[in-house]
Amino acid sequence: MNIPIIATIVVLIFQQCYIAQASGPVNYVVGDDLGWAVEGNPESWTRGKKFYAGDILEFKYDTDEANVVVVEKKDHDDCTVSDTSVFYTSGDDKIQLVFGANYFICSDLPNQCAIGMKLAINATSRPPRSLRVH
Repeated sequence: MNIPIIATIVVLIFQQCYIAQASGPVNYVVGDDLGWAVEGNPESWTRGKKFYAGDILEFKYDTDEANVVVVEKKDHDDCTVSDTSVFYTSGDDKIQLVFGANYFICSDLPNQCAIGMKLAINATSRPPRSLRVH
């Protein structure tokens, strides 16, 4: 067993983890392979994920069945849109998270929001590079 070689390998592994973590914003496809759809269970899709300001959410969906609306908390909770809501309708929308609360709903078809087509994400600031661990 060659300890210097093992030590070098361990150092290289840690360097790669640090580089991968420090690479910047992460692009998430909402709902993974199922996309922005009720079947993708958007509300539970966020579990276990850590979101940072600057990360990008990609909403992929059938434009005949859905849209994405950026809303305020009250509109999210009530499944409504208001004058301040921002609509996306391309079927492949990329939205960068802002620091703090980010709320999204689907408003195109009746009751989609009420049955789970909505997200609430709190995007935090990234930890300093020296504290990041992969």
